[in-house]
Amino acid sequence: MVVIRLSRSGAKARPFYNIVAADKRCRRDGRFIERIGFYNPGAAKGEEGLRIALDRLNYWKSVGAQTSPTVDRLVRQHAKLPTTPAATPAAA
Repeated sequence: MVVIRLSRSGAKARPFYNIVAADKRCRRDGRFIERIGFYNPGAAKGEEGLRIALDRLNYWKSVGAQTSPTVDRLVRQHAKLPTTPAATPAAA
């Protein structure tokens, strides 16, 4: 079965997580099928702390992949994030 879960990386005491689609039998930080996004809990203000490719997430869920409870929480959090408008050039 395919699961969508977090895979930890980063230095000691500075976690960084990749959101991946992986076979359930593989280790947490081992082989994965596809990287869907990332979560950086220690992101400073102004840095991007969460990115999820929702189209790929929806694809994997449509073919039977299950999400972990933490990824479910992050998806809900991602939906609440304000979208940043495209930068417009200043009028001269």
